[in-house]
Amino acid sequence: MSQNNMENIFSDCPSPTFYRFIKDARLPERADKSAAGTLPTRATRYCEPITSASSFGWWVYSPLDFSLQWDDDEIFWKWKGSLDWEILEAVQFPDFEAKFDDAAPEALRGYSLPFITALRETGIVQVWTGLMATTAPGWSLLVRPLANFPNKGGYTLYEGIIETDIWFSPIFTNIKLNKTNKEIKISQEHPLVQIQPIPRIAYSDTTLGGKITVIDIDSFTAIDWDNYNNTIVKPNKNRTFGLGPYATAVRRRRRNICPFSGTGSAFYLPT
Repeated sequence: MSQNNMENIFSDCPSPTFYRFIKDARLPERADKSAAGTLPTRATRYCEPITSASSFGWWVYSPLDFSLQWDDDEIFWKWKGSLDWEILEAVQFPDFEAKFDDAAPEALRGYSLPFITALRETGIVQVWTGLMATTAPGWSLLVRPLANFPNKGGYTLYEGIIETDIWFSPIFTNIKLNKTNKEIKISQEHPLVQIQPIPRIAYSDTTLGGKITVIDIDSFTAIDWDNYNNTIVKPNKNRTFGLGPYATAVRRRRRNICPFSGTGSAFYLPT
């Protein structure tokens, strides 16, 4: 699709639709600007860039408490309600296959999605959240680790962009196990991934290949220096407690646009 056509179908204020297939799956929740209380208090109160990133999107959870373990050869799993470790290949969410077949049209029965799959790549599993999603034309969903959340250790999440405006897509994540012979616990009570809406034009080749770089300070214009004065010099001359000029400007503008971000700060020079 051409760039012009992409812009023509772009929706200014998308409203993603989430479909819950697994009844036990927790519904998506708006991400929290304090990262569930893990951010320092001063960052939560005054740092608009951090709180905006933290609250951008939705948290999605695992529909089941389960554990993974990797012995550098095979991956094992168990879930709340099971007693022993089992070798993981591809498993359904407990009782989901029968419930899916009861609800689905006859031609679609037998095609329920697996809950957890051990991929061919070493030490990597794919986990389905029990949700699927669609978005408005021109918008995609970025599935990523939680923004500004402390890493629990033992595993990392891959990021992926799903073009959900043309694809009725499962919301899943790929987990890379980093430690062997260690039980990795995934809890229903802790967000598993963060989902963020992004316009497709944002990651297009036209956008990413069209950057402009001013490579020499001697090339800065009077407007550039004026901008520097407004964002760096003035706030440091008139430093006060509370919101900086950036936070004030962002929050004022946010009142008039589609509210996907959370609630920045001035860049203060060290003293």
